Amino acid sequence: MDKNKLCIIDETLREGMQHRGMVFSSNQAMTVLNFQERLGVDICQAGYPPAHESEQAKLKHLSASAVEKGYSIRVAAMGRACLEDVQTLSETGTLDFHLHAHVSKEKWNSPMDQAFPDLGTTVETIRANCPGSQISLAFLDIGRTDPEFLSRAALYLIKELALDILSLPDTSGIMGPNQVHDAIAPIARLSRNSSTRLAVHCHNDLGMASANTVMGVVAGATVVEASVFGLGERNGLADLYTTARVLKDQGYALDLRLEDVDTFREYYRYIDGVCRQQTGEPLLTYNTPFFGDGVKTHVAGTHGGSGFGLGGEEKIFLNVLCGQRLVKQYLDQKQIPHDLSGLASLTQSIKRESARLHRRLEHNEIAALAAAPALKNWVDENARE
Repeated sequence: MDKNKLCIIDETLREGMQHRGMVFSSNQAMTVLNFQERLGVDICQAGYPPAHESEQAKLKHLSASAVEKGYSIRVAAMGRACLEDVQTLSETGTLDFHLHAHVSKEKWNSPMDQAFPDLGTTVETIRANCPGSQISLAFLDIGRTDPEFLSRAALYLIKELALDILSLPDTSGIMGPNQVHDAIAPIARLSRNSSTRLAVHCHNDLGMASANTVMGVVAGATVVEASVFGLGERNGLADLYTTARVLKDQGYALDLRLEDVDTFREYYRYIDGVCRQQTGEPLLTYNTPFFGDGVKTHVAGTHGGSGFGLGGEEKIFLNVLCGQRLVKQYLDQKQIPHDLSGLASLTQSIKRESARLHRRLEHNEIAALAAAPALKNWVDENARE
């Protein structure tokens, strides 16, 4: 992996199955992998094979298909940091071993080989038996871990075990952006001259996952773990598109093809369809960031020119907050004839009527108000004749 670029791990498949009990079939998982390849995702975290033989079969299929089709994307499987799970992961054909470990508070003062029993042997086994493998360890849970122990553990995992990726999850979703930054920054300094990359994995219990992920990157993480719609356990993770978009707009390099909005929209709609089918509830709603219709609606005139999002056309609602520019924008969009000299008067009429009715105006009401000055001018001109 190019350390000068951010690495994007799309966890839609694995974490997605923790969203209200969704289960991706092998064919659905393959469709997701195809989207990820088209969009330039670096790693697909595709599932959890130790959970069930169906997960093992799914990972085998995805791993083999990626090789057969010559895909650039790497297919990763997740399991516990133990030899039993590593054996199961290796049987799927994956070369990306995403492991997780939790160290209880009682072991914070223990030597590292006791805090992480058998981890060294597990890492050695993978490297001996799976040439070309990459090992990631998610060290849970940075929001509830003593900072001094976190630094000691990170030093061991980076310097002695030389992990490819050290993932630092806010597993409980309790942190704010400044806290994530302050937790990751000292570990980023420890990893600066090493081969280990830091990953940021934030849960969205307080609605901070995407912001926390951005701040984790600002602090020095170079691997982003996210999912479509932020699908995941409880309230989910960081959203894939919007998080990557913010990072790219701030100058970070990444291979994700954010400019291919049509394919991204297709990807998001596909996941929304799977979720609707299995849970009866949508993921794509009016207020979905970027992909929802909300980003294309305007009420206050100062916001009328944002040009953001993917909606087919700007949606304008006129009430007491409207200004002349937004009124003209609405009239032009709906091709309603109007006289520019009467725009100020028409805007005031719309405001008055909205205040009187205690609601926004409907299209026919706006059209009638726009026609009223023209009708009055026609009557006056004919009277003079």
